[in-house]
Amino acid sequence: MTEILPGIHQVDGVDPSPDFPTHVYLIKDKGDNWILIDTGLPGSGPKIETYLKQHRIAPAAIRSIFLTHLHRDHVGSLRDMVTKTHARTFSHWIEAAYIAMDPPYDGPGTPPAEPVTIDEAFKDGDRFDSAGGIVAYHTPGHTPGHSSFYLPDRKILFAGDLFMDFSSNALELSYKEYTHHTPTAQISARRMAGLAVTSLLPYHARPYLKDGTALMEAVTRKFQK
Repeated sequence: MTEILPGIHQVDGVDPSPDFPTHVYLIKDKGDNWILIDTGLPGSGPKIETYLKQHRIAPAAIRSIFLTHLHRDHVGSLRDMVTKTHARTFSHWIEAAYIAMDPPYDGPGTPPAEPVTIDEAFKDGDRFDSAGGIVAYHTPGHTPGHSSFYLPDRKILFAGDLFMDFSSNALELSYKEYTHHTPTAQISARRMAGLAVTSLLPYHARPYLKDGTALMEAVTRKFQK
């Protein structure tokens, strides 16, 4: 899969196996610039480079890297991609500390393999003048500082690991065995379901290009009393 929506690419070739999809996304920014959402597992850097070359995107055209959270399958190639692109990095302030391994993360899921210092630590609701406008929402639960990125003008939500479907083939909340605190993740899911979302783009799930809000509402109904 390549360009899934105008100016939005799902990077091919970074999945470690057919049973474990990992969806690194590229977003067209102003001019010739691009934004990378997450960086994949360690070793994904050359695969991302290959994809960029295929689409005639220079590595230096990636000017920003936004990170949903600290887990190694999301930040594993962060240092490599920063070295190759010189992009500025962004994450929630809680995740920034864990990505720097100060302190080391001891929750569920695999922590970073190496420390990386984040350039800009954001907080809930911060807005960025990129790709037509991006809102960073703090959506904790899966990890303490997990974040989702919303493009309000286009009604697109990059949901990270707030939602998954790679084992059930149906959208659901992030799995308990990999989640720091499931009740908090439920609250975050209800909050995101309150947004006007057409395209819902999780990390471990297929891209849902329509009916995003309805899909999230269906998930939240499963755990609402």
